Amino acid sequence: MANRKMSKADFETLARFRYQLRRFLRFSEEVTHRNGVTPLQYQLMLQVKGFPGREWASVAELAERLQAKHHGVVALISRCEAAGWVQRVASRSDKRRVEVHLTAEGEGRLERLARLHREELRSVQAGFSVPGVTPAGAGSPRGHPPT
Repeated sequence: MANRKMSKADFETLARFRYQLRRFLRFSEEVTHRNGVTPLQYQLMLQVKGFPGREWASVAELAERLQAKHHGVVALISRCEAAGWVQRVASRSDKRRVEVHLTAEGEGRLERLARLHREELRSVQAGFSVPGVTPAGAGSPRGHPPT
């Protein structure tokens, strides 16, 4: 019913969702900083580890996943590389492409942070359900909530 006027309940639902989303993002900002990582560094490592079907991602793929400019992602990768959390590897199949891999130290840091994020997401899960909107992946075994 795209043409019907939005009801008060519709606005309350959207407001509740945005509130829960902001609470989760604030939690993420705080927990990452307490663990010596910026929220963007956490997001980069999460996207490398969570990239579908493989254990690395290209710079262009990470830029898309982070919804950021290519040059900004390159700078973010450089900061994570200096911290010892990721490493760049020239692709064997395409020398123009750079693969970004997690290091063992990056894996450990990401694992700790992802566990904390998953616990927090479970605690606010009800706020992320929006009546009248079908969640992405609903009904599929891969439709897990993001961390």
